[in-house]
Amino acid sequence: MQARRLSRELALLSMSQLPSQPQNLETKTIEDMVLAAVRALQEEVKEMLTTAGAELTRGQEKLLASELRTPDLESARALVQAAIDLTATAINRVGVALDFPELIQVSRQADTREYAVLLLQTVHQHRSELDDILNACLEGWQMHRLAQIDQALLRIATAEMRYLDIPPQVAINEAVELAKRYSTEDGFRFINGVLRGVANLIKKQQEMNMSF
Repeated sequence: MQARRLSRELALLSMSQLPSQPQNLETKTIEDMVLAAVRALQEEVKEMLTTAGAELTRGQEKLLASELRTPDLESARALVQAAIDLTATAINRVGVALDFPELIQVSRQADTREYAVLLLQTVHQHRSELDDILNACLEGWQMHRLAQIDQALLRIATAEMRYLDIPPQVAINEAVELAKRYSTEDGFRFINGVLRGVANLIKKQQEMNMSF
């Protein structure tokens, strides 16, 4: 269980940085995956801090122009709070990166790498089908509008349920735990709700296929 949990984490964090061709993934080592994960986190932290800085600037401009009008003050307060939240999330991401030396040591087992590669290959190979399933379960949302980390979480868990014969409850629980670590403050609830819908949809599809 621990090996697969590490595999999911490595696949999640390195997905955006590793090649999408299945044959090219076969050559990647644990060290390659961890390096890709570090680069992905670096990019995310930079983007968050840039956005937070822009929000603070907008908030300051609204305060200077508001002349103490209540609606403008509330808007400025919301912008400042958004900047604070983004900065806090960015700091958390930096904290995650500090755990990577330990992650490398623990994840050197061959089965950890093999399952991480299998997850990446499955997601890339079936991405279109996975997104069709997920879009059918995203009420009022579309995959391309979600944060990249949430997209990756949803694709991995859906791939496990649909193509890798992982029990739905296991795939959902693992995704929720990763969401608590890497998504937004309430992201895990969103992930949980969407994946429960996915599990129900996959079950219905399988039942229909069995009836023919």
